[in-house]
Amino acid sequence: MAYDKFTILKSPAVPLPIENVDTDQIIPARFLKATERKGFGDNLFRDWRYNSDGTPKADFVLNNPTYKGKILVGGKNFGSGSSREHAAWAVYDYGFRAVVSSFFADIFKGNCLNIGVLPVQVSPQFLERIFTAIHANPDTELEINLPEQRITLLETGESEQFDISSYKKENLMNGFDDIDYLQNIKPEIQEFAKQLPL
Repeated sequence: MAYDKFTILKSPAVPLPIENVDTDQIIPARFLKATERKGFGDNLFRDWRYNSDGTPKADFVLNNPTYKGKILVGGKNFGSGSSREHAAWAVYDYGFRAVVSSFFADIFKGNCLNIGVLPVQVSPQFLERIFTAIHANPDTELEINLPEQRITLLETGESEQFDISSYKKENLMNGFDDIDYLQNIKPEIQEFAKQLPL
């Protein structure tokens, strides 16, 4: 199994109300040397989290113990810039299992779906209500229901539907990456191959 199965996630959220967060901000280029998906969480938003001497920046949200959870709520156009899949790896390795935004860059969105991070696209109005609720009460929880494709602000009961391809939805619910999916249908592939002319 490539990653944990995703069905229903209920968690507080970490607010990052910044628009146009690009992949170089998510994981700076100097940390792209590794080829395994481990250790990238240490450098998630590295230049925003730490000073040049390595000390944490107290005003950055990931250094604020008030906010916690497995859901990152970002501003519009999250994950723009270069196509580095390491950005999605860093989000996952840090511990986030979902990112909520009103718009995602397509490549970043695809990279997240490939490794078990669910990108949930909501309307700008609903995103603003989420930010308002979290800032009023940092313990506010979101529920992301993948089978029903619905995100709910539990404090108020407000919710919205979100879109996801049926293939990626099935993979997330089973904890499959693309290779796992093919392995899972190997008997069907072998049976189909038997029907092909030699």
